[in-house]
Amino acid sequence: MRDTDTGTSNARTGNARTGNAPIGRGTVLLLALACGVAVGNVYFPQAVAPLVASGLGVPEGTAALVVTAVQCGYALGIFLLVPLGDRLPHRPLMVALLCAAGLALLAAGAAPGLVPLAAASVAVGAATVVAPVLGPLAAGLVPRERRGQVSGTLLSGCIAGMLLSRTAGGALGEWLGWRAPYLLAGALSLLVAAVLARALPVTAPTSRQRYPALLAEPLRLLRAEAGLRRSCGYQAAVFAGFSAVWTAVALLLTGPVYGLDARAAGTLALVNAVTMLCTPVAGRVVDRRGPDAVNLVCLVGVLASVPVLALGTLGGAVGIAGLVAGTLVLDVAMQCGSVANTVRIYALRADARSRLSTAYMTCAYLGGSAGSWTGARAWERVGWPGVCALVAVLGAVALAGAVKVARGGGAGGLRAGAVSRAGRGTGRREPGSSGTWSPGTHGSGAHGSGTHGSGTHGSGAQRARASK
Repeated sequence: MRDTDTGTSNARTGNARTGNAPIGRGTVLLLALACGVAVGNVYFPQAVAPLVASGLGVPEGTAALVVTAVQCGYALGIFLLVPLGDRLPHRPLMVALLCAAGLALLAAGAAPGLVPLAAASVAVGAATVVAPVLGPLAAGLVPRERRGQVSGTLLSGCIAGMLLSRTAGGALGEWLGWRAPYLLAGALSLLVAAVLARALPVTAPTSRQRYPALLAEPLRLLRAEAGLRRSCGYQAAVFAGFSAVWTAVALLLTGPVYGLDARAAGTLALVNAVTMLCTPVAGRVVDRRGPDAVNLVCLVGVLASVPVLALGTLGGAVGIAGLVAGTLVLDVAMQCGSVANTVRIYALRADARSRLSTAYMTCAYLGGSAGSWTGARAWERVGWPGVCALVAVLGAVALAGAVKVARGGGAGGLRAGAVSRAGRGTGRREPGSSGTWSPGTHGSGAHGSGTHGSGTHGSGAQRARASK
């Protein structure tokens, strides 16, 4: 069933037609801050789990349940709550999510035992799906030519939240006990909710579908949108390789080759901080060149990281240098590729961006989970060379698909015969997202089959969809 419009024919076509004033840099930075605070709620429990074990008098393996609980809650939130971004106004939705996360964090900080702490952690994870909702919101409030840059800025906020929450959570927990990080995170979430309640612009829902139909829509979009399938495939493959590396690298560093302690992996992860500087740059390149060009470069980067990572088997200074450089290249390639993927999917359906985000993040999450499991099996059977080979295979498969699309042989792009004259579309797809990337006018400078465009488009031809 097709979505019912919210009362204006402009609600589906993004910022250019909704009448919403484009948001400024200050608002974008505020949204990035909100993303960082929310993402931090998922990652700081990893640093305080050992403190939880000693504080509650349970084994460390059992205390790790709080980490699993918040991650499971996050997966549930992606599936159950993110689609509501298309059904409800964003301001009250964001405030409600952050308030719920804040209260759940305060409850976790006051939990008398592990079971109530785990239950509160599930609620924290489910309510902290702020970034997947803010991404589509920001995409609808900026011009197309700024969408990549803004997506990169929000991703930088997420990366900063991930890194700083682990460091600050561990230090604060060592100083004041394991409850302190939960209480501080809860207070920060409530503070950000109060700020967003005043700063977020008023937006109108783009869908009137009932909740069960909203939940089913991401699967339908996966079947209908080739650009979404491509983005999901790229990110699932790359994130699987990334997860495999970070699952096995801790085992490598603490094994006989290096003989380091568990903190070594955390120190190595600090190289991810460089990615915060790269993603906004990647976003600007996407705005100029289109997502397909950036995806190609990023997938080549994934393959380039493999021989560098393989140096880790040598041990010593050379091995450490290889691990630092290889993980950095892999992380930059994954995150910058994610910017390109999100820009592509946000241009597909202006009225369904939250549901597109749900499909995309679910596929990425499943890819990462499969990569962690496969990486552990590769480590057990072959060791670090097997993990590197797994990354190479995943990167090669994704790159082969991207090259096929770039040569015009893929199914991801829209062909000339698949677009109709302007005005015949259903309003679902944004003007200028007709499938070929054009840095200038439509019909010239086509780049592969990207679904995002910037600049001036001529006739604005849209793909017609048959009414159901």
